[in-house]
Amino acid sequence: MGKLERITVTMPEEMAAKMRAAVDSGEYATTSEIVREALRDWNAGQAQNMRTVQELRAMLDRAADGPSADGEAFMAELKERLTAKVVRRDRL
Repeated sequence: MGKLERITVTMPEEMAAKMRAAVDSGEYATTSEIVREALRDWNAGQAQNMRTVQELRAMLDRAADGPSADGEAFMAELKERLTAKVVRRDRL
């Protein structure tokens, strides 16, 4: 794991009580273990967010390189298609 560093964290009483209860129940060995798990989850979420941002940027880059369409014309055609689908559905 490498060198350990002590960090002090201040939290609401309710949160601290839940952590102590988790340790007392045997779910975790120490409150530090709870914090480490929470930070691993947070770190994994950050990494996933970064991958998502990179994927979106790549999609935007590909879209910028591709053909473009007039936004108003596209929306008018989309509205027309959706209206036709609703009308067909209502007839069933």
